[in-house]
Amino acid sequence: MAARILKRPYFSRPTLQVARSLLGKYLVRKNGRKTLAGRIVEVEAYIGMEDRACHASKGRTARTEVMFGPAGISYVYLIYGMYHCFNIVTERVGYPSAVLVRAVEDVDTQALIDGPGRVCRFLAIDRRLNRLDLTKGRALWVEDRGGRTAASAVTTGRRIGVDYAGIWAKRRWRFRLAPSQKLKVKSNK
Repeated sequence: MAARILKRPYFSRPTLQVARSLLGKYLVRKNGRKTLAGRIVEVEAYIGMEDRACHASKGRTARTEVMFGPAGISYVYLIYGMYHCFNIVTERVGYPSAVLVRAVEDVDTQALIDGPGRVCRFLAIDRRLNRLDLTKGRALWVEDRGGRTAASAVTTGRRIGVDYAGIWAKRRWRFRLAPSQKLKVKSNK
């Protein structure tokens, strides 16, 4: 199967469904003449204003406005004043939900790029790519390259860094592919 760019209907589905199905897909970044790609191996779901861990739980703001828009749009923000995080908006317009990409496997080296800040650094994703339509295949997009992920290869867990969210912190909305035998952990250097 030839690689195909995922379109808006893919991202317009329920967030948990999108999150699980993104595992094994490829996040592709074209930056000038250079194209980088990472196989998505870990994600977290954030669903609606009632989810106290979701940025939109505090309402519609300049920062979260993108989450209320159409599915398939990038939501990129800065944390701790130094790390970018990349999310994909999901579901219907007006219902703020997104999937955070937490880890990818470098397609060239099979090295694990673990942590949302490292993913953004590896793929040169920053706030300039906020609100980008990922379904157009321009600077950043998600590809299906035909591989299938067995349900038994997926583990679930609590989302990271959201202890403040009360009962919402206990939701097992983090999805990860079981480690590959040939996977190497990439150095921070």
